[in-house]
Amino acid sequence: MTDNAIAASDVPDRRPFAVPAVLVGQGVLLRRQTEEDVPFLCRLYVSLRWEEVQRVPQWDDEFRLAFLEDQYSKQHHHYTTHYTRSDFFIVERNGEPVGRLLLDRGHHSDLRVVDIAFLPEARGKGFGTAFLTAVQEEARAEGKKVSIHVEQENPAKRLYARVGFRDISQTGPYWLMEWEPA
Repeated sequence: MTDNAIAASDVPDRRPFAVPAVLVGQGVLLRRQTEEDVPFLCRLYVSLRWEEVQRVPQWDDEFRLAFLEDQYSKQHHHYTTHYTRSDFFIVERNGEPVGRLLLDRGHHSDLRVVDIAFLPEARGKGFGTAFLTAVQEEARAEGKKVSIHVEQENPAKRLYARVGFRDISQTGPYWLMEWEPA
């Protein structure tokens, strides 16, 4: 096992997941999420939704931040309650957290990317493409699909389409997208 893989023994019933080779030379590594990561994860969540709450002119920045921190808390509770057998990874670059990958391998017919997100300074650098491709390679080896839910207005939807995901169904503002091996 290389330094870029998470040991399966780190968390019971978990398998290793290696950092894509294209990212190794860029100082990127992947590690298991811990409770100490909660402040970073909250900051990440705020960075993803900040522009959206700017559209509510009656809210000042203090209220916006409090609202997003509360929303993050609800998301964190949902993920840790409903995805107990999932892999929660933190993406680091040069020793600093820059993103997360939450991968649910418990579905029988697919691997579910529950969440993949990066801080603004780590976006557009190929990290998302590389990690999604690595998930696709794992799914291909297992004869499975990969699925992800994404909001219609999320700019990442273009990335998912570019790497081969297609729209399957819509529920409210969310699209279920899937990728199938050829």
